[in-house]
Amino acid sequence: MPETTQILQDVLQMKPVTWFNEEKEKSADPLKKLPVTFLHIQEAQARLQRFAPFLKEAFPETENGVIESPLREAHSFKKNMENYYGRKIEGRFLLKCDSELKVAGSIKARGGIYEVLKHAEDLAFQAKILSITDNYSVLCNESFRNFFSQYKISVGSTGNLGMSIGIVSAALGFQVSVHMSRDAKQWKKDFLRKHGVTVIEHTEDYSRAVEEGRRQCAGDPRAYFIDDENSVDLFLGYAVAALRLQTQLESLGIHICEDTPLQVYLPCGVGGAPGGITFGLKHLFGDAARCYFVEPTHSPSVLLGMLKNDDSVRVVDYGIDGLTEADGLAVGSPSKLVMGLERYLIDGIYTIEDDDLYRLLALLRDSEDCKIEPSAAASLKGPLVTQDIPSGGTHIAWLTGGLFLPENIFRECYEKGKELLG
Repeated sequence: MPETTQILQDVLQMKPVTWFNEEKEKSADPLKKLPVTFLHIQEAQARLQRFAPFLKEAFPETENGVIESPLREAHSFKKNMENYYGRKIEGRFLLKCDSELKVAGSIKARGGIYEVLKHAEDLAFQAKILSITDNYSVLCNESFRNFFSQYKISVGSTGNLGMSIGIVSAALGFQVSVHMSRDAKQWKKDFLRKHGVTVIEHTEDYSRAVEEGRRQCAGDPRAYFIDDENSVDLFLGYAVAALRLQTQLESLGIHICEDTPLQVYLPCGVGGAPGGITFGLKHLFGDAARCYFVEPTHSPSVLLGMLKNDDSVRVVDYGIDGLTEADGLAVGSPSKLVMGLERYLIDGIYTIEDDDLYRLLALLRDSEDCKIEPSAAASLKGPLVTQDIPSGGTHIAWLTGGLFLPENIFRECYEKGKELLG
């Protein structure tokens, strides 16, 4: 198709594009064909509830052991963005502030922490030292830490996933190592080391870090590799966010249907987090939930995979350098799992340039006093680049990280954004 051909050409030239998924089906059809179901999301939610007593004791900053973020109206930001970009935005504009998630400070607190907890539960059940009816605060006892210390957990990461897995694994007593790609920020490496995590640095991209972490765990029965590219458990941990969001929307009196749709903008790296959230939202709201992934122009791995119909693409093989300040989104290849599950579910993808990330970060700080990472700002432009919605509809920009971003680094990003705003 001519339009798709032009979009591909622009992607290869690292220009910003907006792609609408012409292969998308009515959500009920692909959902019933998938091996993962709504029951699996409910089971994940129940597991997180079982672990709440442990999380409350191990991380008292949580709200009774529940790791959740606020959903806030963004009146000032909406007005300021309309003024700056010269375009009116119909409907309500809300911020899902995963940038404030406790324990790990990013959206990765959902999937990463969930998979570690599930693995710990599986090991404890197999050893017959934990029962589903127990109060899981017992996991804070030294006897459990000694038990888990016999086991290793490893992951490949550009930063945020490694932080979530490293922090909670260390709290349980696991030996934990994080393989970090060249894109990982130094402060994230330092943060992990302070929490007792072994950080292994790689000079290549994210996919290579994952590959090496997977290789080092192979053949060791006590080693468990959390595979961001293929993990169903990570995916389900993210999907639970949809259940939480539904409750928050109801508390604000927001009803989602075809006449008052929900458009959600999700920063995308390998695709696990946005894919899981999309999966959950489509189960809850069907086609009234329209989900858009957002990728940097210099690392559009999921979009390239969609355009080429190839889940093994590498952006570098197409002359795309993969270099972006959005470190959490600097991923050279998409998740095969997500590509398989989401091809007929997602509504579209748009790409964004780094300079816009800085502008939006600064505009959000001035408007709503929010502190976010540059990668989290990717979601904020969604209402300007996707299809218009009725005035009764709702936009949600998913702010994916920022809580632990050092103030001096945030200040540099903010000042750069202010300069670009003019």
